[in-house]
Amino acid sequence: MEEEFDVIIVGSGAGGAPVAHTLVNAGKTVLILEKGPLFLPQYQDDKGLSDFKRDELFATGSEKRITLSGVSNQGSSYYSSHVEPDLNDEPHIYQSADGTDKATLEGYTAQVVGGGTQLYGAVSLRFTETDFRLGSFNRDRTDILNDPNDDIRREAPDWPIGYNDLEPYYTKTEKLIGINGTRANQKKFFSADNYQTPYSPNPISRYVEVGMDALSLPRYRTPLAVITQDHAPSGRKVETDLSEPAKTGLVNRYGDPMGYKSNTWVALLSPIKDKDNFEIRCNCVVTHIENQASRISRVFYRDPCGDQKTVRGKIVVIACSAIESVRLLMLAARENADFAARINPNDLLGRYFLTHCFGGAETEMPDRFDKSVSLDSDWATDAFATEEFIRSKGLWAGGAVYNNTSDQALPISLARTHGSQDIDTIWEAFVADTAKTGSELLAFLDRDFGTRLSVSFMANQVPLRTNRIELHPTVVDKWNRPSAYIIKDWHPHDIYLMDTLAEQCKNILAFGGDNGIGNYPVEGFGAVYMASNARARIANHILGGARFGFSPDDSVLDVNCRAWGFDNLYLTDGSFMPTSGSANPTHTIQANAFRVADKILEVI
Repeated sequence: MEEEFDVIIVGSGAGGAPVAHTLVNAGKTVLILEKGPLFLPQYQDDKGLSDFKRDELFATGSEKRITLSGVSNQGSSYYSSHVEPDLNDEPHIYQSADGTDKATLEGYTAQVVGGGTQLYGAVSLRFTETDFRLGSFNRDRTDILNDPNDDIRREAPDWPIGYNDLEPYYTKTEKLIGINGTRANQKKFFSADNYQTPYSPNPISRYVEVGMDALSLPRYRTPLAVITQDHAPSGRKVETDLSEPAKTGLVNRYGDPMGYKSNTWVALLSPIKDKDNFEIRCNCVVTHIENQASRISRVFYRDPCGDQKTVRGKIVVIACSAIESVRLLMLAARENADFAARINPNDLLGRYFLTHCFGGAETEMPDRFDKSVSLDSDWATDAFATEEFIRSKGLWAGGAVYNNTSDQALPISLARTHGSQDIDTIWEAFVADTAKTGSELLAFLDRDFGTRLSVSFMANQVPLRTNRIELHPTVVDKWNRPSAYIIKDWHPHDIYLMDTLAEQCKNILAFGGDNGIGNYPVEGFGAVYMASNARARIANHILGGARFGFSPDDSVLDVNCRAWGFDNLYLTDGSFMPTSGSANPTHTIQANAFRVADKILEVI
């Protein structure tokens, strides 16, 4: 096996694959080290069988118990799928509201080639122009509400790049990844429209159309990273026409056996997989990296047999999701004082860890629909990300709003998401609801199946230095390395922002359910901070911890996502983000990774 490459990339998801795609096509020798296996869609398998299964239970797994010592939820149930680690082998630890430490699966998007892009809902919105300059936007304001310590004006940073810098790479991503949606009523500047034609909206989404129109909210078809037509850049073919949309259970939030979902394996890595200058080594976990002065000299990993191996690269790119990328750098710093001095001279590594403010509203609509014949979302609006709306509500930033067409579209997911639980407590609300037995269970299924509709928001979280990733002092993984320790809470303005946007989501359903009058009952609306496991809710989305900036005084990475103290070390997953943006981050992570790949080509 080769031991020296032009570029070594750790991780094959949204941050790693665009770099590999660009550099391999430029003739550079590239190695990807991927912790998980390679799962093929059916069109790539000799027997036409996908490694992903058309089975909801496969995405949740059977009940297990936490056996870790030193955590307060020892003995609790948990569920991990075929692409998530065993929690007892590879825990993340978070500090809960009662001050105790708990083990969590949150923060592991997917350990498989393609990473989180294999399982995500594929919503692919661009950030707004304001998202890139929240520091300057808020600096002189006196109208921001619920910021008692003036944290926003002190902590909110501008990005070292602007929307115009990233726009060509948004366009490139939309072309190469394969996204369907519509352009009208979206952000101002698109240099090209590469969207494929979306499927017809599911009939239940008519209630969202009516609600948004009644409130004069400009709407557009939600961009989704799912192909609806043949996609020339990746060579993928669509066997159905637009009158027969792919079913949710085969595409959305599960591994897609058909290859329609534009995960980074089918979209970016398959087109280069047979090139002589590209190699991907699966089931290989990177254990640490080593430097000689300002250069990363070796990358250490364990192969599928558990044997220790090393490789060398002129450039090393870390893209194994923000928590694990930061942890990998911290592990290297723990072993080497010189590495520590170069990567973390100002104690910024791990600081300003971010997710998103998110929540929404949900209710039962008056008619029943087959929601399995749909993708994740039909309609979105940017109305709540405009500067006019932000200022009118005393907010520091805005957010995107879209409906979740396919939520609870399948029988098991209806029960699994009862009570809006997430990974850590995935069946808890349903099991604890003892009224849901016998005839009451049948009534629940009859009332809710095919009738429930939700509208969600995704918004910027206030960046705080105290929200951080550390190495846990006692809990270790199966390789005896300290586990990631997540210490994070919500700022008072986060709560105000979430309450404000949840109210807007409620209004859309209230006006949509009764043909624009505004009195339709909405059963529930709120936000993530209200959940019983609110502090653990870090899967949506994993950002920050190694943010890029203008100088070593304010950041871990430079404008090109190179670590300030190193000549050849780059981070390209969501860890680079100084603010979390007003929308789902995958599209922006991919666009930035394409941008960084071009910068690497200038120096290699």
